[in-house]
Amino acid sequence: MNEDFLQYAWNYRLFDSENLMSSQGNCLELVDTGRLNRDSGPDFFESRVQIDNLLWVGNVEMHLKASDWYRHNHDKDLAYDNVILHVVLENDRDIVLSDGRLLPCLELKIPDQFLNKYQSLMSSQTWIPCQVDIPKLNNFFVNHWLDRMLLERLERKSGDIKKMYHQNSNSWEETFYQLLARYFGMKVNADPFEQLARSIPLKNLAKQKNSLLQLEAIFYGQAGFLDDKILDDDYYESLQTEYRFLQSKFKLKPIEKSRWKFMRLHPVNFPTVRIAQLASLIYQSQSLFSKIINVENIDELYILLQSKTSLYWETHYRFGEKADFKEKILGRLTIDVLIINAIVPILFVYGKEVGNSLHVDKALSFLEKLKPEKNSIIKSWISSGVGVKSAYQTQSLLHLKSEYCSKYRCLECELGNRILRL
Repeated sequence: MNEDFLQYAWNYRLFDSENLMSSQGNCLELVDTGRLNRDSGPDFFESRVQIDNLLWVGNVEMHLKASDWYRHNHDKDLAYDNVILHVVLENDRDIVLSDGRLLPCLELKIPDQFLNKYQSLMSSQTWIPCQVDIPKLNNFFVNHWLDRMLLERLERKSGDIKKMYHQNSNSWEETFYQLLARYFGMKVNADPFEQLARSIPLKNLAKQKNSLLQLEAIFYGQAGFLDDKILDDDYYESLQTEYRFLQSKFKLKPIEKSRWKFMRLHPVNFPTVRIAQLASLIYQSQSLFSKIINVENIDELYILLQSKTSLYWETHYRFGEKADFKEKILGRLTIDVLIINAIVPILFVYGKEVGNSLHVDKALSFLEKLKPEKNSIIKSWISSGVGVKSAYQTQSLLHLKSEYCSKYRCLECELGNRILRL
């Protein structure tokens, strides 16, 4: 038991609110529980409690034991002088306020059915605390909460994007370029890809927009891949020559080659291949963010983001190591990852920042049209009885799992709330 559950029980009146008596023998009538305060100060603001024949309006404070009032030093904090009622599980000590008034106290009697359900959730060892009960919930309530989860997830990502936007001197193009590069690296190489993009300002790339070779040279050079000696490889030597010139021209400092990971990756996902695809996309689509915000439907996104490598990479996965021919076109599943993690979040935050809800609606509609993501977390949700039809829901469920279920925040979750009251 903790104070969070005590607050929850008070907020949802999970107790017999008839014939309430204070520990001092006063008749209590709960008119309004008040507004839960999640910041510092008393637990509930603007509560309305009738004590005997007098209506009191003010704050309510809660503790497991009344003596916690002094243990938490509330007696030294003037913010607690306007508390009208002390709600506790155990009244082990009278509380006297600074004006000498004895603070009325209510020992809350919570029915065992709610206590047992709460303790069951908090001690659950299943994949999510409510795994046994979640199939019992009405789909309407589940979907309503998932809508909230998606917005929370996008708002959280918005904070990161806005920070990046301000670091980039309020340039949406630069911000999108860095965000897009990050997700070209997937999870394994996301950080070095973002660092790579940050090391090459978009304005420098724009000056080489007419030469794919120069774009590749600047990317591979900055990635640290052009310091080796590879014999009989004209393409590699050309990249080295171009990069030496561009490095001097723009005063560039490459990132460490050791940051890139190849192990346990399918060859088509090697960073060398992904860099070639990114360079090709930059080459064929100048002012990419401006194009993104003007697309009308998701099919246009697939066309816009589809890129293939230069000829060299059709027979290579690494420099100097020839392989069987394979055209390395950016696949649909990879484009889905870019839409979900880069395009949708930046459209969402851009729409909010410029006050255009059409961009926000478009971002959400893209998620509704994308197929569900496939990973271990989504598989577990499905096996728990939760239906999944699109990326809209999978993004919601990923947020619910990481931010609520894994942290046992059942009292703050609408689904947990309803399960507690089943």
